[in-house]
Amino acid sequence: MIHPQQRATPVIALLLFALTGLWGCSPGPPGIDSLIYADEMVSYSAGDGAGYGQNHLPDVVLGAPQGAGPMAGSLDVLSLGAGGEIVLAFSSTSIIDGPGDDFIIFENAFQLAGSAEDTWVELAEVSVSADGVEWHTYPCQGTADEQGSWSGCAGWNPVLPIDASTSLDALGGDRFDLADLGLTEVRFIRIRDLSTQSAEPTAGFDLDAIAAIHHP
Repeated sequence: MIHPQQRATPVIALLLFALTGLWGCSPGPPGIDSLIYADEMVSYSAGDGAGYGQNHLPDVVLGAPQGAGPMAGSLDVLSLGAGGEIVLAFSSTSIIDGPGDDFIIFENAFQLAGSAEDTWVELAEVSVSADGVEWHTYPCQGTADEQGSWSGCAGWNPVLPIDASTSLDALGGDRFDLADLGLTEVRFIRIRDLSTQSAEPTAGFDLDAIAAIHHP
């Protein structure tokens, strides 16, 4: 015969375990499997020297990136051309402000001779919008800071290959925080190339993909 107190002990233990899971632990950071990618190309205005990837539009800029590693830029990209501009949207969801960075832009920057201090960059200005009408732009100076970064710009961090073991921190790409602009939710992202060279057909910023880290 089981004493009533013995029968109650496992039940109490299970309740305590459940309560600990609900209130005692904070959710972990989002992982790579929780990323959502832009799924609509709203507009595209080619700049001088554009052409590469245009015959694969819009799919080439939608969905997940095809990173090739720090020393080899992806070929699954669209070259915007000098001064070119593109607008992508998240039609099925939105990007919301969460802890830390909220979205990632993937270009095909790569390290020359394997040196992180010597990276081939093609910078672009990034703007965001909730409705596609009113835009907010991240400040992009176009010159590296003392740490060798182009904070606020896209196009300077290599993209690593993605597989099941890739962590969000090791994914690469250029990250942006909506809080930096005082925003809580956006749906549209506009990328404008800042280069001046126009060698066809690969001039300018080479867009691979855009991912939302935080979304509803």
